[in-house]
Formats: sequence, structure tokens, C-alpha cells
Amino acid sequence: MSQQQPLISHLLELRTKLLRAIGSVLLVFICLVYWANDIYHYMATPLMQALPESSSMIATDVAAPFFAPFKLTLVLSFFVAVPYVLYQVWSFVAPGLYKHEKRLVVPLLASSTLLFYLGIAFAYYIVFPVVFGFFTSVAPEGVEVATDISSYLNFILKLFFAFGLAFEIPVAVILLCWAGVTTPEELKQKRPYIVVGAFVVGMLLTPPDIISQTMLAIPMLILFEGGLLAARFYSKPDEDEDNDETEQEKPES
Repeated sequence: MSQQQPLISHLLELRTKLLRAIGSVLLVFICLVYWANDIYHYMATPLMQALPESSSMIATDVAAPFFAPFKLTLVLSFFVAVPYVLYQVWSFVAPGLYKHEKRLVVPLLASSTLLFYLGIAFAYYIVFPVVFGFFTSVAPEGVEVATDISSYLNFILKLFFAFGLAFEIPVAVILLCWAGVTTPEELKQKRPYIVVGAFVVGMLLTPPDIISQTMLAIPMLILFEGGLLAARFYSKPDEDEDNDETEQEKPES
């Protein structure tokens, strides 16, 4: 019975954290939903600027004019609430971490959030104008480019997630080196394979065109090199250090 109590209390705490995270997303959504159509118009601007003057976006589904902006606003609400969601995750796992782990996790959470936002901004301001300009310019003669709003939304969300996750490479490199899975020197030796892997990942995460694949692979390689530089300052902690910190924390508990 005594063993069940801590488990139940942990589950109740986890439920509380999840409800707070979901509640933060819903709160942001309630604040933004009034401007759902304006938000969609802003996200569609890169494509509309690339379309010929006689073309426009279309809605092939009856409910698409309502659900497409609604869906976009909901996803955007999650993006906005990510810092608070990560804070809830941190507050749940923090009591079980060593001191040196806490010193590592806090900056990594902050940097991962910033890198995710940078990936989305890079996709919107750099990738979208180039990709949409290319797509609209290669349309065969006699074909009018008129993109469905739901198809466009699925397209940009896929790219947002692809670039947001790809920009997390420095954090992944640091964690792998800190955990002792690999070292910066070993990763340097495997650089040719990583270059090939970056383009393969770019092919899998982006639409089947060489432009978006390349524009994802190149930032991934640059971020990988940045992760190697940062990983030099992190190494797997010794077991003796872990034991010493455990003994130091025991009186506090």
C-alpha cells in the first residue's frame, strides 16, 4: 500500500501538469480565434504574392473556409504555448534530476524552444517565397494555379514541423555527447555520412522537390557544426560525481 501511494501521487501530479498544458493552449486559442481569418491570410501571403494576378486560392470543400483557419489557429496556439508546456514538463521531472542534470536541462529547454521558433521563421520568411515562386513559375502553359486552402494548410504545417524539428539538431548533439553515446571527435569522423543523412532527412520531411530539400539540409548541416562546438563544453558526468551529488542531496530530501 505504501508503494502505491507515491505512484498515485505521481499520476495525479502528471494529470495536473497535462491539464495545465492543455489549458494554456486552449487559453491562447480563445484569445486568437477571433482573428483566425486574418492569421490564415498572413500565412497565405507568401503563396498569394507568387500567384499570377488573375489567380487566387480556392476552397473545394464546403466547410474548408471555416475549418482551415480554425485548424491553423489551433496549431499556432500550441506553438505560442510551447514555453509554458515545456515548463510543465520540466516542473514534473525536475525533482528526480541531479544538480548537474538540472543545470543542463534548463538551458536546453530554453534553447530548444528558441531553435524551434527560428526553424518556423526560417521556413516562412526564407523557404516559402523561394518554393512558391518556383512552383508557380514552372506551371505548364494553359494551367491556372489555384491552390486549395486546405491543401495549402497541410503543406505549410508539414514544412513548419519539419524545419522546427530540424533546427533542434544542436540540442540532440549536445544530449548525445553529454550522455556518453558519442563524442564530438567521433561525430567529426562521421561527417560524410551525416551530410548524406541530412539530405535524406530533407527528402523525407519535405515535399518532393529539390529546392525545399536543399534548403532544409543545408541549415541542418550548419546547426550540426554548431552543436559540435557547443558539445565540447559538455561531457558525461563521472559516476563518482553522481554519487557525491546524490549524498549531498539526501539530507535535503
